[in-house]
Order: sequence, then structure tokens, then C-alpha cells
Amino acid sequence: MKTLRINADKPHLWKADIAASVDRFNQWFMDFAPEAFRSTRVKTTEHVKRALLATSDLRALNAATLKANPGVLPTLRMCTAPPLAVDRLVGLAGSSKNLVGRMEKGKLPTKMTATVLDTELTKICGILSRLLDRDIFPWLDNHEGPTES
Repeated sequence: MKTLRINADKPHLWKADIAASVDRFNQWFMDFAPEAFRSTRVKTTEHVKRALLATSDLRALNAATLKANPGVLPTLRMCTAPPLAVDRLVGLAGSSKNLVGRMEKGKLPTKMTATVLDTELTKICGILSRLLDRDIFPWLDNHEGPTES
């Protein structure tokens, strides 16, 4: 089946098509993006609160905490400087991609022994702890809890 290439041979029409496309995107952006941003911000704020509570403001970042709260991993990856992609965390920690993938979905692997799981989680915690953003979380360096400011 031959692909139709409308205007492929009419570059003089491209500017109008591009302008129409940009106008259409801008209209969509103005109509829908603010609400999408607000709703995403609300969800993200809840994820961050949950992660901070589960880890005692990032001061209890250990295998037991991650085992009890596997769903906080995506937020913890974003708490690092620079934020870590899944594959980067797997590579730096030398951990199981399956484990990290399951945690990204809020679950733990079902066929991993407790010893292996603890070892893997400890490696992940080591990388996260080392890379936590001290500019955003300055209390981590003074070994006290966060202040109101």
C-alpha cells in the first residue's frame, strides 16, 4: 500500500500547515494544560508526602522501609541529584531490573528470597542515600529533622 504524502511536493504550503499546527497546540494548551498540571501536582504532592512519611523525612532509607513501602521508589528516584531514571538506578546499584520494575508499580517480586531481597534493597538504598539532593533536603547533612522553613 502506497503512503500518501500530502504537501510533500509543495513546500510553499508548509508554513501555513506548521502555523495551523502550532495554533492548534496552543489552543489545546490554554484549554487543558492548566487543569492537567494542577491535578498532576496534587497527585505528586501526595506521593512526596507519602515517601517523606514512610522514610522519616528520608532519614530512614533502608531495606525494611522499602520493603514495607515499595511504591515510594519513583518519588525517591526524583529526590536525587540528578534525578535517576529506572535503568540508571538499576545500573548504579547493580540491582535486579525486575525488582525495580515491580517496585515502580508498588509491588515486590514474588519469587525472590528474603535474603536476596534485603541485599538488593540495601544496594538500592545505598545509591539513593548517596545521591539525595542535599540542597532540597538540607537536614540530611545536619542529622536533624527538617525545620518548618
